[in-house]
Amino acid sequence: MRAGFGKADITPRVGVELYGFGPFLNRKSIGIRDILEARSCVLECDGHIVVIISLDLCAIHHKKFIQKIRDLIMKRHPELQACDIMINTSHTHSGPAIHTRNTGWGVTDPPYVAILPGRIVASVEEAYRNLEEVKVSQAMVPCRHMGLNRVYDKDAPPLADVLHEEWEPAKPELTDTECRVIRFDSVDGRMIGFMANFGCHPVVCCAANRYIHGDWPGVAMHTLMREFPGSVGMFLQGAEGDVNSGCVHKGEQESLLALDVFAARFANAVRKGLEQAEEISIPFIRSISKEFFFQGKPVFSMEKLEELQREQESILLSETATDENGECRMAAVYLQGIEIVKGILERGEKGLCEELHIIRMGDLQFMGAPFEIMQAIKNDIVSASRAKYPIVMSLTNGSRGYAPDNESLQGVNKITGNGREGNYESIKVPLIAGQLPFADIHNELVHYMAELEEELDRE
Repeated sequence: MRAGFGKADITPRVGVELYGFGPFLNRKSIGIRDILEARSCVLECDGHIVVIISLDLCAIHHKKFIQKIRDLIMKRHPELQACDIMINTSHTHSGPAIHTRNTGWGVTDPPYVAILPGRIVASVEEAYRNLEEVKVSQAMVPCRHMGLNRVYDKDAPPLADVLHEEWEPAKPELTDTECRVIRFDSVDGRMIGFMANFGCHPVVCCAANRYIHGDWPGVAMHTLMREFPGSVGMFLQGAEGDVNSGCVHKGEQESLLALDVFAARFANAVRKGLEQAEEISIPFIRSISKEFFFQGKPVFSMEKLEELQREQESILLSETATDENGECRMAAVYLQGIEIVKGILERGEKGLCEELHIIRMGDLQFMGAPFEIMQAIKNDIVSASRAKYPIVMSLTNGSRGYAPDNESLQGVNKITGNGREGNYESIKVPLIAGQLPFADIHNELVHYMAELEEELDRE
């Protein structure tokens, strides 16, 4: 088996808007806390080559952008097919927007977006040049004190609490408490690269932050790469749909302090994994990807949308309305989403077709989907998998919003006028993004991923 790793700087210029946390915050960057990178791994066994890419970016929303990156790579390497190229984003909210579909969550910078595919491809080219014989080792190690389940637990505890080295959420079982670490060593014993799979939102630095960085995953990877010169560390985002970092929604200076703490916690876990990793055999590599249909939930009728439209317009037409008011900014977002959803209803669309992707490397299996997957879904996918070491990855080959678990899907948000309040991920976010809420994505993801795995087994 051969492997090669490469990296390329994808840090935007200071001044670009940072992505996330609310509508029209105009969160323009004022400095670089840590560079952003594209990190790539090329893996080859028995003539089959695959490419895995890890990006210090929040999300890539447009399929055409993913296809452009793949096309550029395949043009240089015609032995590859689209299913041989897996692209994962870390979900840092301290990086630039890339073709965002959530209006107001960050303005894209056209020059940066235009040069980004070339920089990503440069990391892949370096990985190709660095291909060499390797041995592969893996470990599953404890990784606690990182996140809390924001849906089923109390979000944003006091900073003094979460910075304590023994802090844990009230319900750690509803978060990731372990990290999968994969190590690649050359035949002469040099570690050339490593991967770490863990699920938690990188939101230590929140809306007040104006510095560019990869949040705790990016800082942790850079810490470890400095400790192991010549290696490239890849963070593979797991099931972070309902898991926030313990520090969230704090001031800029507080969050920058906490950033070092949480990055160190994660780096400590990965370091232990690198120390404890045991060699495994890689007799083959296989890959498969396929589009599946995800049913939309008929929450919105045309009448309901028009009612919501009148409500949001009344907010903006109020005598006290001001663009400094968060409710007014949110109303502007909803109005654009409502218009898009109206068009969906007029066209009779019933849901979304999205790509699921599996790369199997012996007993290791990378399973990616373009959603922010919740923990309960990940647990069911892992339980259903026949792979010895299944790795579930959110935000893979794109981003189409949250994949809420069954309990979250049972409720609906107050904006629809039905059911229990809350349910931000299930109803509000789809309306913000201008798409139908999902009807059964928990069960669909588990079923489709198992189906894709069976198809891979038959090949």
